[in-house]
Amino acid sequence: MNSWFSHPVESVIESIESLKQENRYNEARDIALQALARYTDDYRLYEELADIYLFENNLEKAEEVIGYARALHPESGTGTYLEWYIAVVRGDFEHAIEVLTHANIVMPNNAEVIRNLGWAYVMKGEIPRGLALLRRAHLLAPQEMMIVNDLWVALMASGLEEEARDLFEKTGHTLGLNAIKAMDA
Repeated sequence: MNSWFSHPVESVIESIESLKQENRYNEARDIALQALARYTDDYRLYEELADIYLFENNLEKAEEVIGYARALHPESGTGTYLEWYIAVVRGDFEHAIEVLTHANIVMPNNAEVIRNLGWAYVMKGEIPRGLALLRRAHLLAPQEMMIVNDLWVALMASGLEEEARDLFEKTGHTLGLNAIKAMDA
């Protein structure tokens, strides 16, 4: 990206992301807070701060901050994901499903949204519905290992061990095949 045309917040977000990757959350949080003092209406900075709070296991602050981000930009994919994640951690699967159902309307055929929606249904105990969504996500992104893993768990929970085995064989997921073989022993 040409820095001549980039917004100053872009470089701040890059710095925050780098610090998070290095597990330097205190520094990342400080930079995010300083940037928010100047750019109070940039929802991305609130999202970054919420993500930092999640890494620090401060769910209350993460929830508060993601609320600001969502108020500024309700259609943000990152904000939607963070709100969903907080709901799942809290065990509020109804809210998680509500958030992702809306995201699925805004971003149709997004494999990650559909995967998370399917997983929320599985966690709620509506395994057949979750399984249908996970299968759809897998059709959209067949090599995405998070989808394969979530689909495998839902298949196993449904007693569909043979389909789970076939899934792992088709994707070359040797770790999953070894887990199934260990269960057979």
